[in-house]
Amino acid sequence: MTDGNKIRVIIVDDIAETRENIRKLLQFDADVEVVGVAETGAEGIKVAVETDPDVVLMDINMPDMDGITATEKIRSRMPSVQVVILSVQSDSNYLRRAMVAGANDFLTKPPDVDELSAAIRRAGEKAHEEKAKVATTMAAVQAGGQATGRLLFPSAYNGKVIVLYSPKGGTGVTTLTANMAVALHSEEKPVVVVDGRLQFGDLSFFFNQPVRNNIADLAPRADELDKEIMDEVLSVHEETGISILAAPPRPEHAEGVSGEQFAKILNFLKSLYSYVLVDTDSGVGDVTLGAVEVADIVAMIVSQDIPSIKNARLFLDLMDALGMPRDNIVLAINKFDRKRNVTEERLADITKQQVLAAIPVDEKLVIPAMDKGHPFIKENKPHPVSKGIIQMARGILAKLEELEKAQLESPI
Repeated sequence: MTDGNKIRVIIVDDIAETRENIRKLLQFDADVEVVGVAETGAEGIKVAVETDPDVVLMDINMPDMDGITATEKIRSRMPSVQVVILSVQSDSNYLRRAMVAGANDFLTKPPDVDELSAAIRRAGEKAHEEKAKVATTMAAVQAGGQATGRLLFPSAYNGKVIVLYSPKGGTGVTTLTANMAVALHSEEKPVVVVDGRLQFGDLSFFFNQPVRNNIADLAPRADELDKEIMDEVLSVHEETGISILAAPPRPEHAEGVSGEQFAKILNFLKSLYSYVLVDTDSGVGDVTLGAVEVADIVAMIVSQDIPSIKNARLFLDLMDALGMPRDNIVLAINKFDRKRNVTEERLADITKQQVLAAIPVDEKLVIPAMDKGHPFIKENKPHPVSKGIIQMARGILAKLEELEKAQLESPI
């Protein structure tokens, strides 16, 4: 790696000894250059603007401005800059807030040198890619294109539909839907989860949420929806604030909901929420196809067994036939076991789709949380499974940004 491609890093921490220790850890890495330090969040923003780093190593707890707020401000000003959060508190709430603020990674202090180096390299590679995209865009603008100041992320009144789908049952789609909803939800960007498993849906049980009304109550009114009607049917999970649109309580009631009605309901929810997460059946019936039709992103979840991979290829072939762009489909592996032969690289090669995340298997964590109706991503300890789901959520947000940017840059 040449000097021009070095990863430019700044260190933001209110403790001088910590700043110096991190600097010493990095001084032997020929691919990393520390270009600045700061002892407060506000100073970190100033140094970032002055030095244009690739990566910011950011402490969370600082006196004037916490690291999460500083991260959000840096990312809003300099979207190409990647932030790695460092914290003495291994709290998944911090992890979730950091992810929503735009952090690329989250490490517990004091960081292991190999772990720190790997995180910086991942973040640095992404920063270089983002800066290259910006340079390409600016060149196009100078050649006669038009710059735009529109926001890249959806507002609360122009939400995005994220469909989670698996072509094989038992891959944990409902678990991922519930926990990713917790990862994405905030007051500024509210989330609604929709149970698209209309015959045997149990998404509400994953929140231990009693169901009064359900989607079958909305279907006959799909052409006349308003907020008041929706509020009558949605339930709100008190602990997280996430809204839930439940499946019918009996399988036969599902027959009253058509794919067209389902799509209209999802489209209306986009006007009320930033993110509409849809849990779907493993089949490709009318309701699932209705969800795919209005989806901004389809997150296909697979496991490492041959039937799951075979079905994934068939589903991708079907999406090709229906005209669904591959750019709107992302891939994740759930219950991932590194001891098995199917690696992320092999699956990417088979499906011709990049693997967004590999979420490890951990039945001791997942099954009790599922039985209790308690999303485990809320646990105080940031488990590897939680980190995997947050990585998946971050990847989906990045893909949404990429798609929005491509749309803005395309000729009218």
